[in-house]
Amino acid sequence: MKLKLLLLYSCFHFLTFMVNAQQLNLPLASPKAVVSQTIGLTEIKVNYYTPGVKNREIWGKLVPYGQVWRTGANEATMISFSDDVIVQGEKLKAGTYSLFTIPETHDNWTIIFNKKLNQWGAFDYKTEDDVLRVPVQAIPDDFHETLFFSFTDIKSNSGELNINWEKIRIPIHIEVEVDQKALANIKAALAEAKPNDWRLYAQAVSYLLQKNKEPELALEWINKSISIDDNYYNNWLKAQLLAQHNEYQEAVNLVKKAIKLGEKEESFKQFEPDLELALKDWRIRMN
Repeated sequence: MKLKLLLLYSCFHFLTFMVNAQQLNLPLASPKAVVSQTIGLTEIKVNYYTPGVKNREIWGKLVPYGQVWRTGANEATMISFSDDVIVQGEKLKAGTYSLFTIPETHDNWTIIFNKKLNQWGAFDYKTEDDVLRVPVQAIPDDFHETLFFSFTDIKSNSGELNINWEKIRIPIHIEVEVDQKALANIKAALAEAKPNDWRLYAQAVSYLLQKNKEPELALEWINKSISIDDNYYNNWLKAQLLAQHNEYQEAVNLVKKAIKLGEKEESFKQFEPDLELALKDWRIRMN
């Protein structure tokens, strides 16, 4: 009985010591990593751990086929979206998700966005917490010892999030909505613009011109910019806007005006070749 009490007393003090002891700060076998990318106006961030191959057979062995995988090491990988997105053609709400995968075969994968966060591995994973599942195809790739996530093929409204490990890459196509959000940002900024800020109106028109959107609104804003400060840059923007809608005669007149206004401006030199080229092109189109 005394021996039993002594053992319990020793265990209690050992556990107390372990709880109160300072934890060593040592390197992890699979270090933590973070990667983020802005697509359009949407920020995407991935938090994950980075296992290595370490001479092991990965697919079908270390990562079994047909089973849910944490898509990394230690805690399940987490991914966040600042706005609603479209993943592999399917809508996904803004927010943070645990990112699981299922390698169905070496080439066919399922990507899972799960609403339960801070999971250790996939031990507590439940299908009822899934928000979205999408199929993807793995692509052969160069050998990578360490798992990593990367973003490629970034455009104004889309990009690919890749899972890279061993000799495959799993690309996940993501689309974002950008134009409506950008237009809302523009309108909010113009609502608070200073009365003499012609540049803000010109910047807004430059965006709409590039996107070939809202021509009536763009014309209203460029006229406002010119009314504040009649200069070569906003006249050049208005000329492009009119030419975009085949009004070449007025566009040519505005280019001539812009060239005259810009002759004494040092900043005009970078635009002058474009204006001269446009002038020749639009004169031909008038005939």
